[in-house]
Amino acid sequence: MADIRAFVRKLAITAEAEVVARNVIPEPLVEEMRQRGYFGWSIPESYGGAGLSTEELAMANMELSQAATAFRARAGTNTGIDVEGLIQDGTEAKKRKWLPLLASGAVTCCLALTEPEAGSDATALRSSAAPEGGGWVFNGTKRYITNAPIADMFTVFARTDPGDRSSRGISAFLVERGTPGLSTPPEHRKMGQAGSPVSEVWLKDVRVGEDSMLGGVPGQGFVTAMKALNKQRINLAALCIGPAIRMLDEALRHMRQRKQFGRPIADFQLVQAMLAESRVEIEAARCRVMETARKRDAGVDVTTEAYICKYFASKMCGRVADRVVQIFGGAGYCADIGGPIEMLYHDVRLFRLHKGTSQIHLLNIVKRMLKQ
Repeated sequence: MADIRAFVRKLAITAEAEVVARNVIPEPLVEEMRQRGYFGWSIPESYGGAGLSTEELAMANMELSQAATAFRARAGTNTGIDVEGLIQDGTEAKKRKWLPLLASGAVTCCLALTEPEAGSDATALRSSAAPEGGGWVFNGTKRYITNAPIADMFTVFARTDPGDRSSRGISAFLVERGTPGLSTPPEHRKMGQAGSPVSEVWLKDVRVGEDSMLGGVPGQGFVTAMKALNKQRINLAALCIGPAIRMLDEALRHMRQRKQFGRPIADFQLVQAMLAESRVEIEAARCRVMETARKRDAGVDVTTEAYICKYFASKMCGRVADRVVQIFGGAGYCADIGGPIEMLYHDVRLFRLHKGTSQIHLLNIVKRMLKQ
């Protein structure tokens, strides 16, 4: 963790203004992340990665996400569900071809699941994959795909059984950039998370070989990806905690320096209460995430706990961000005065939408409770 902490404080944070201004992470910093092994955190050591446990990965994400969210997003698609299908269900040939490249950061991947008509209800996707000539042909559109504009490899989900509208009718495939018919338009303009490119993925008569199907049989890749979401929700919960820690630190420094009525605002009890409430919620989220990560590493089914982690941590981060802007006052609303606060406030709003909205997580928690 000391290595990540040093990278965040000495390199990433000092480059945040440039990342926002240029809407891209400078390539020397991306190369620094490659050299430090950040792209291979969750890839097995046998394929060149670090093979971090769920607990270790959560701790790493808490550290890295204390800088602008773009830094974690740049490497995050190589360390999350985007490659989990390949790790679990890819052929040995595909693993040996792609995993070392992904672990080194030489290749960037992305998860192409969400569509204009399929967000929280992933099984509503309309992209299709039809068998043809010993392979498969894709058609469809994906939307809000992180790192799509710069990705070299795409994990694409498509319906392989048009008569089955459930998850069993959906399969997952590996598709390389440069495959005829696959293209990515210009990236979306976003509220926040500058430097993290997001765009659609267009699929027009895209042809791949039979060995590109994850799991080897229709439907298996989707099942594996959904199982991997427990790990990803824990990661995302940890990702929510990092910015909250950073904003609280910034608020504490500001409170000691900013004076009103001849006194530092740190002397005012109502301001102190906002600081204390934030600290309590951060610690509650951190404890919940770490306990859940350890249980998953021990082989326990943490599906309900993972939902709870993602829901609570993302809501917590939003509350902390709002309090910190309040503490900074007008400076927190101005990008050129309040330092990183305006940037972070916009960055963290996505957390309550990403990988399942807060409302969907609440419904899933209740469903699990009723089943149990």
